[in-house]
Amino acid sequence: MSDARRGGRLPLVILGGFLGAGKSTWLRHQLHEGRFARHLLLVNEAAETPVDNLLLGGAAEVTVLAGGCACCEGRAQLAAALRTICERTSGAEAGAIEGILLETSGLADPGAIAALVAADPVLARRLVVAETLVLVDALHGPSQLATEPLARAQIEAAGRLVVTKPAAAEPEATARLAATLRLLAPGAEISAAEMGEQVPLPAMEADPLPLPSLTRTAPIRPHRLQVGAEGGWIALSTWLSALLQARGEDVVRVKGVVRTPAGRLLLQSVRRVVQPPEILPEGADLPGPAPEEGTLVLIGRNIDEDRLARSWAIYGA
Repeated sequence: MSDARRGGRLPLVILGGFLGAGKSTWLRHQLHEGRFARHLLLVNEAAETPVDNLLLGGAAEVTVLAGGCACCEGRAQLAAALRTICERTSGAEAGAIEGILLETSGLADPGAIAALVAADPVLARRLVVAETLVLVDALHGPSQLATEPLARAQIEAAGRLVVTKPAAAEPEATARLAATLRLLAPGAEISAAEMGEQVPLPAMEADPLPLPSLTRTAPIRPHRLQVGAEGGWIALSTWLSALLQARGEDVVRVKGVVRTPAGRLLLQSVRRVVQPPEILPEGADLPGPAPEEGTLVLIGRNIDEDRLARSWAIYGA
């Protein structure tokens, strides 16, 4: 990165990975360890309700790009934000930051973002893609590679791959996943991390997973569900568990902030796995926009928002 600075261009780190890969958790640990302390963080959320920025309290500065994936609907917004940062950090403010780290949405193709920077005459002159880092969920990664073209494209674009949540998968399954990643991205460095902390990959020989030909599927889209700003936590948790059991293949990701007797809870799930809710401190200076309490973001395919709202209205009444 220092070489890039001496060349007069600001380094850009692209952090990618499929929905639920653990990008914010991984980045949160890096910030806690002092890495990227002088990087400006850009957090891209496909949904209009930002949530991931709430995990990045250790960042020096966070800018949220919400309401569109940075490699497609949000391309213009991303390009404008990057140009603004370049202007801000030139002249008297040159050296104020060491670089930019872009945490992409789980629906983004890092290769398309790198191509956007290279094709823009201003950004190509002012930025250099220093690293493309992609996270892969040890538990859900194998099924994603078997069914999702985007998951493969993300890995193929990576210069460094991190297998996350290895404790949730069998060692042999993780070893096979790692072998598959080496096949898809032969030049990438591969490591593993649990809650952001580096851990060893399984030390065993394993065959790559089969990679079947992929067929066209319905697009994955974000959806909002109003569940109420106060109360109803028991009903909500029961309803959500039932929904994920019934529609876990379609509802890829759920995240949101809800009010409970214990305080504000950050609620997240990946497929049918609900992560332990995290209490957000009251009155804390959280990076980016304030959380929108009582709104869940459900990201998936074949989701009917009206039907979802009617289901919750009946259950949560």
